[in-house]
Amino acid sequence: MALVRCILSAFVHLLGAASLALLLAGPAAAQTPGNDPVSRGAYLARAGDCVSCHTAQGGQPFAGGLRMDTPFGYLLSPNITPDAATGIGNWSADDFYRALHHGVNKRGQDMFPVMPFDFYTRVTREDSDAIYAYLRSVAPVKNAVVVNHLRFPFNQRWSMAVWRELFFSEGTYKPDPAKSAAWNRGAYLVEGLGHCSACHSPRNALGGIEKDKAFTGATIDGWFALNLTSELHSGLGSWTAEQIATYLKTGAVAGKTTALGPMAEVVRNSTSYMTDADLLAMGTYLKDLPANSTLRQGKPAPDPTRAAGATLYLDHCAACHQASGRGMPGVFPPLAGNGVVLAADPANIFKVVLEGLPMQGKYTPMPPFASQLNDQQIADLANYVRTSWGNAAAPNATAAAVAKLRAPSR
Repeated sequence: MALVRCILSAFVHLLGAASLALLLAGPAAAQTPGNDPVSRGAYLARAGDCVSCHTAQGGQPFAGGLRMDTPFGYLLSPNITPDAATGIGNWSADDFYRALHHGVNKRGQDMFPVMPFDFYTRVTREDSDAIYAYLRSVAPVKNAVVVNHLRFPFNQRWSMAVWRELFFSEGTYKPDPAKSAAWNRGAYLVEGLGHCSACHSPRNALGGIEKDKAFTGATIDGWFALNLTSELHSGLGSWTAEQIATYLKTGAVAGKTTALGPMAEVVRNSTSYMTDADLLAMGTYLKDLPANSTLRQGKPAPDPTRAAGATLYLDHCAACHQASGRGMPGVFPPLAGNGVVLAADPANIFKVVLEGLPMQGKYTPMPPFASQLNDQQIADLANYVRTSWGNAAAPNATAAAVAKLRAPSR
């Protein structure tokens, strides 16, 4: 069992790496799916964000080769263009559906769960066929990819048998007749192609999602994927379905927050292309998730470094975000009540302070402070904003945690 735990831990790491895939250049333009399978498939492929994981840096779309490193070696994403020799040109619609629905490739091998077939299994056969038709229409690219570069015994596909037995439940999404059409459409997108809980849910030691904590947030490659439940403080309890839809379309909501790290890539590559109706449906479904917060309850314990954090905030942040943490509408986002600030894990604050932020919508870009502030100062600053202006997050930021995220740039 210890061996299996090591193997599956590698795949959890891979799932995080996949979420950090390359963005293709160019602004997003909303797409309305047509009635023909190819145009519908193009739209559905965007909803599933297929291009991100199947496009290497500087490579051709869908030609594979994106490297995903793990402590046990690495995987390269496969070529899914219709090239007969190196892609899926010889795959039938049945082969493609088996990969999505069953997690089994054309050669009859169990697929590694870095491919989220445990979510794609919910996709209907009609939608699978449409995606297949679209991929058959893209330009074939000859690009031979050797996918598996994991070290023995992690490179053995038999290891997936245990994971599948424990965590994979095959089955197409079945609408809930007690819910609205919008709710059911949102559930289909969130739980299927969107595979939202793959990043927004904590996982156990074997790499399976903790079902009783689904959507409550999780750490992915140093970023914290936020709580998507209706919990009031750290989740979406104070958001409307319309605001969620706006966030998914633009990556920013006035008075709320902006998309960061992997989520900014999801918006840029996937959700910004989706119709307003589908985004509102996703918001409708997410708003119905029961509150289940990992946010510390009660008043946070006094922090002896609070005075230092306040001084740092006034020196480096208050000019833009204001002394009250309210920001400036449409120019600088608020920190008071901001879900990024209130998240159970302060990693996103560290990332923003260290690396800065590009322009998001009309919001002004933020410069990086990695060269100006040391690890302890960033931790003190994070704890200050997490416990000020009515924010009730735990002051759990530490210099060691900052150093861990800063290390790659040192």
